[in-house]
Amino acid sequence: MYKLLIRPIFFLFDPEKVHHFTFSVLKFINKIPGVSALIRAIFVVEDKRLELEVFGLKFKNPVGLAAGFDKDAKLYKELSNFGFGSIEIGTLTPKPQPGNPKKRLFRVIDDKGIINRMGFNNGGVEEAVERLKKNNGVLIGGNIGKNKVTPNENAVDDYVICFEALYPYVDYFVVNVSSPNTPNLRALQDKEPLTALLLTLQTLNASKEKSKPILLKIAPDLTDSQLMDIVEIVKSTKIAGVIATNTTISREGLTSENKEEIGGLSGKPLTKRSTEVIRFLAEKSENAFPIIGVGGVHTPEDAIEKLNAGASLVQLYTGFIYEGPAAVKKINKALLKR
Repeated sequence: MYKLLIRPIFFLFDPEKVHHFTFSVLKFINKIPGVSALIRAIFVVEDKRLELEVFGLKFKNPVGLAAGFDKDAKLYKELSNFGFGSIEIGTLTPKPQPGNPKKRLFRVIDDKGIINRMGFNNGGVEEAVERLKKNNGVLIGGNIGKNKVTPNENAVDDYVICFEALYPYVDYFVVNVSSPNTPNLRALQDKEPLTALLLTLQTLNASKEKSKPILLKIAPDLTDSQLMDIVEIVKSTKIAGVIATNTTISREGLTSENKEEIGGLSGKPLTKRSTEVIRFLAEKSENAFPIIGVGGVHTPEDAIEKLNAGASLVQLYTGFIYEGPAAVKKINKALLKR
């Protein structure tokens, strides 16, 4: 029904407007008594065999929602009803910011992808915290970044502010230095500034009564040499793991209208490269740290391929939009048959 009826209608309209419309609808219908329970009955797969422990956290299943879909933690409870084992919110910044000028979100339909140049649009970390205070049982990852106006030499301050604000309310952290849509942000992936940033956060983490896992989200466009640096950085800073990968600036092989739009590309065109990065990190590190695989996970086969390549968990974003609300259920069902 989704692919035959709902998706074709949605795809007639501006994708960012559709996103906000969908959020409003889901928020409204979940307030109707019994609807949340009905959605869960349809989409949630509960089975002890799907449960796993990764970086000290217990996940109900290995399929999570990637950051960017629920930036401001507005819908994490409702989205969890579709069977996700975790919800990653953000990217959040210390101060609210509008992001880049619209239009900034584009479908590349023939390639089953999306190009975005959103630019960390969000209401600021404190606004999200107020919503997270109402959480009751959803495993939450907090994806953190820096404000556009903050120069790179002061970037660590922004990450510290977000870490402190979110610490009581999220289960793990993700350091985002890999978005292509904030000027010069990817320069923070260089070995020296990245090591300094992660060590600062780890020192802060260690000062807490109970430290929380910190992961690093990396770009798919890194060279093998840069990926080897990532392996060394993860080991030296002792962070919990890596999320591979963010969106790509590559347009190789695209045939769709909008293919020349500036921004990060996600979806099917990223499937192969993100899996290559996962495999490289797993092999070169000798599985020294967990990897969350994200990028082009549309089908059960995509998810299984990433898990076989060395990922401990997977995440969806674009695949959820193209495949619909049953995507998570299909993956979890397939995992039970493995």
